[in-house]
Amino acid sequence: MVRSKEVYNYILEKARVIDPKNGIDEVRDIGIENGVIAEPEKISNAKIINLEGLVIAPGFIDMHVHLREPGGKDKETIKTGTMAAAAGGFTTIVSMPNTNPLADNPSVIEYIKSHCELSAYVNVLPSGCISKGSEGIEMSPIGGLKKAGIVAITDDGKCVQNHELMKHVLMYSKTFGLPVLDHCQDPYLAEGGLVSEGYWSSIKGLRGIPVAAETIMVSRDIILAEAAGWKVHIQHVSAGDSVDMIREAQKKKIRVSAEVTPHHIALTDECIKDYDTNFKMNPPLRTEEDRQKLIKGLQDGTISVIATDHAPHTTTDKLVEFAYAPFGVIGLETAVCVCLTELYHKDLLSLTELVSKFTVGPASVLGLDIGSIEIGKKADLTIFNPDEKYTIDSGKFYSKSRNTSFNGKEVKGRVIGTIISGRFVFSQIDGIKGTF
Repeated sequence: MVRSKEVYNYILEKARVIDPKNGIDEVRDIGIENGVIAEPEKISNAKIINLEGLVIAPGFIDMHVHLREPGGKDKETIKTGTMAAAAGGFTTIVSMPNTNPLADNPSVIEYIKSHCELSAYVNVLPSGCISKGSEGIEMSPIGGLKKAGIVAITDDGKCVQNHELMKHVLMYSKTFGLPVLDHCQDPYLAEGGLVSEGYWSSIKGLRGIPVAAETIMVSRDIILAEAAGWKVHIQHVSAGDSVDMIREAQKKKIRVSAEVTPHHIALTDECIKDYDTNFKMNPPLRTEEDRQKLIKGLQDGTISVIATDHAPHTTTDKLVEFAYAPFGVIGLETAVCVCLTELYHKDLLSLTELVSKFTVGPASVLGLDIGSIEIGKKADLTIFNPDEKYTIDSGKFYSKSRNTSFNGKEVKGRVIGTIISGRFVFSQIDGIKGTF
């Protein structure tokens, strides 16, 4: 990982510290010594930084990011994607395996890790494919992938349709302690679909993707998770009915968790009325009723994770007729501000609850001991101003791509600094320089 040559001991003073895992929400000082959290009063020769009015949280985790490398360097690279992550307040991201070549074998994982060592600005945890070639026919060498360093398996972008294979994958993954992340979609019901099936698809003459395409596979995964006694994580939930099913499964102690994206929280299928391809994503934007159910799922804990599904595409890719444009939008640099605006400032989630969706939630799904602020632990921290107002300008993004749904949106809440291993990787704090 790219590191700054300058190493300081810091005392971050007068900030509001929010650490959901340890039940902390108070104004206090945070000490950083030799890259780890330390007691401020025991640090000598520390640089004191006044962060009054700002929030310090454990480093945010995004467990659903497409870095496109190897392969699609015209869309994103490990360098630009991780710069965007740092600017968005993320200290750790999980990279998706649908690269070119696919991350379905240890050699590709080794490639990703070696390139991250050279050019990544944040911690990158690779995931591996569930099936060889993501074809849903034969299981990938999960043991070898685990040894190579993956933290999860997924065929993201595709959904294994062979139920027997999926059950076998769950049982095998359990022996390696690897969570299975699934893009739940029946390809036969979704075939040819461009947007959510409903009023707006009919009005605009666009073929729809029905809610059933998602819920059928969510139901399947819940049944298999119970049978295998292992955990399935449902990626980018879009349908309210899916939330209802996941909630009932959790009541039965079935090991199923879920994530939702900022764009599904903030937007609905009405956004496609002007055929803007920056509102074309998969799963598609759903109805206001679905959006409200997603928010309810966040409020009652059914949905424990907010993840971006950062999916970069070139301007040329998106500058075509709606039917021919690829699915996907970017989100690393807008996730925190959009969620603060839509959830915290609308009194739908407390600040502690929102922070937990970026820290405790993903750390728990991945089974990793990160996402908290504790003495002796690595100093990975996110600093933000929950009240700063500004207008999103995609022209200022660090990402190589500009396919955002939120360009021009007025938001309230801004990431001010991102610290990894005690170093300011990204900073908008006066007198403090970031790595880039």
